[in-house]
Formats: sequence, structure tokens, C-alpha cells
Amino acid sequence: MIDAQERVILLDDSNRPCGTAEKLTAHRLGLRHRAFSVFIVDDAGRILLQRRALSKYHSGGLWANTCCGHPRPDEETTSAAERRLREEMGISTSLVPVGSFLYHAAVGDALIEHEYDYLFLGKFDADPQPCPTEVMEWRWESERETRSRIAATPRDFAVWLPPALDALRASTIGK
Repeated sequence: MIDAQERVILLDDSNRPCGTAEKLTAHRLGLRHRAFSVFIVDDAGRILLQRRALSKYHSGGLWANTCCGHPRPDEETTSAAERRLREEMGISTSLVPVGSFLYHAAVGDALIEHEYDYLFLGKFDADPQPCPTEVMEWRWESERETRSRIAATPRDFAVWLPPALDALRASTIGK
């Protein structure tokens, strides 16, 4: 369920803040705004994926990265990512910024994602305790398994997951 009062940070072509908008309005109009995607990995290098709750205002029932969201106006992006990770998955861990990417995609119900998405990586080696209104299912799997499942059934995955995985791989190669 979307908070009608929640606002996102709008961005100009140079990724500079240029105002705010109500979150649903930004998605209805496809306004470029700041977002983040969190990837949690375990000691075996597996990624924690979530299947979004059916009640989410878009992409409900689809598999996605561990957690994603939007920083609030005047909220630092790393702090926002750590906050949403606790709220969605019940995980408290430090996150490291590892890259970013821009994407623009329709997500159904006349909504459009147009996000400058910051990537964060964290480590965690226990089962999450997800919020049932946010997450309906979760699983640990290798990047290879995830890419194979995306290739076989792309409609089961959020549109931002493939470019997020690509940006994550590009940003962490050799690190």
C-alpha cells in the first residue's frame, strides 16, 4: 500500500535534485527521480531475492532484488536504503554504495519507472524476517541461477532487476 503523502526527489538531466513530487504522481508521469536497489549476499556469494507482495502498488508478485525504494527529501540515500532493508526484510546490516544506473520502463497500471538508481551491497548470513505486506516470498540463489530464471520466465521478474544485476556486476568486477 502506498503512502499518499510520501514524496520522492526529482532529478534533472545531470542527476541534481530539482524538486520533489508525490511518489504516485512521479510514477504516473514518468518523472525522473532518485531511487536505490539493495543486494544482500551471504558468505557463499548467493543473492537474497524477494518476491514482492501482491498488495504492492506496482510489480506485485514479481521477483526483485533484496530491497528497493526511494530516499525521502532531506534523507541521505545510504540511510534510506538501510531503513528500507529493515522495514522490508527485517535485516540490519551496513551497506556499501557500489554503483548506479538510470532506467526508464513501464511497470503496468499506467505507471512508469524513470529512476536514477543507486546500488548498495551488504552481507548477511541468516534468514530474513520480511514484512508480509512488503514481501510474499524470498530465496537465496546465485547470480547465475537468477539470470537463468530471468531468461526462462522474464515476466516473473521486476523490470529493474536485469539492469540492476548488470550494473552490479560492472561495478564489482575486480573488487
